[in-house]
Amino acid sequence: MTTQTHGLVCAHHHLYSSLARGMPAGGAAADFLAILKTIWWRLDIALDLDIIYWSAALGAAEAVMSGTTAIIDHHESPTAIEGSLDAIADGCALVGVRTNLCYGVTDRWSDDQSLMPVGTTPRSMTDGARRGLQECDRYLSTGATGMVGVHAAFTCSDETLEAAADLALRHNTGVHIHVAEGDADANASMRLQSLASESWLLAHCVYLEQDMPGTIVHNARSNMNNAVGYAKPSTKTNTVLLGTDGIGADMVEEARLAYARLREFDVTQNPDTVWSWLQNGHELFPDAKNDRVTFNYDFADSPWHAAFTTNLQAFDVEIDGQKVLANCQPTRVDLDEVRAKSAEQALRLYERL
Repeated sequence: MTTQTHGLVCAHHHLYSSLARGMPAGGAAADFLAILKTIWWRLDIALDLDIIYWSAALGAAEAVMSGTTAIIDHHESPTAIEGSLDAIADGCALVGVRTNLCYGVTDRWSDDQSLMPVGTTPRSMTDGARRGLQECDRYLSTGATGMVGVHAAFTCSDETLEAAADLALRHNTGVHIHVAEGDADANASMRLQSLASESWLLAHCVYLEQDMPGTIVHNARSNMNNAVGYAKPSTKTNTVLLGTDGIGADMVEEARLAYARLREFDVTQNPDTVWSWLQNGHELFPDAKNDRVTFNYDFADSPWHAAFTTNLQAFDVEIDGQKVLANCQPTRVDLDEVRAKSAEQALRLYERL
């Protein structure tokens, strides 16, 4: 047992949520759909490129400080689509974090930017979805690492889902999509079954009752926070990864919480199961396996120790042979400056809300 681990992977992040902490909700939300409408859909339409950039920079800095060297991000900003993926990539590059990015297309906003009725399947592709696909196409065409993003089946028309699947095939990549996160999307597998492939990244899958090709990303903390239920990932035949759904990128902490939730569901399980989900991130980010993270604990690479040790801290991190964290501080950026700039953008975001 040693103080070192490979670089950790956050397999489902929303870096734009880095500036949302501390902001009050827009009103009482009695269920998951209400949470989306009163908080997150209001927030993402208020984003602009400056807010997106500093959200990414802050989120990347915090990721490195927790030993996470690779982030698979799912982004949405309906009024700032063009160039949004570059803004995220640039913010993360400032810190030195590896990224796999996508823009999550959706038909939930009409062409005049009003929210479409939720609960009925959109009939055709909106201009926003078309522009989102174009942003994915543009970004992937540069040779950057990414996927084609889709918000969720219940906010997309069949035309949009089919176009996203086709674009992913043309770029030899997968689709990164929320699947059956809440009961509003419980029939997602019925609509996606004929389109999905093993290259797809399926986030949440709480209400996924039938087999579906793809890799599942379990987001234990977020699912609990939104009271959508337990996804029971240990019962699925799919490969399982761990994500945070935007609640930071501390993957050791996420794994620890996922283990507690797993044991509550099945007391016969042990930490090796969840730590295998954590290590599965290297299937999508093999280069991260060559990164080195040094923690303040002699048994950092032991699932049975880390599962019950609540104060692990990354001291040093090397990505691609370059030290990006030394003595708990990012080496490529001034952390105080990143926090100050991010605070300025958080105030702008709050005003826009």
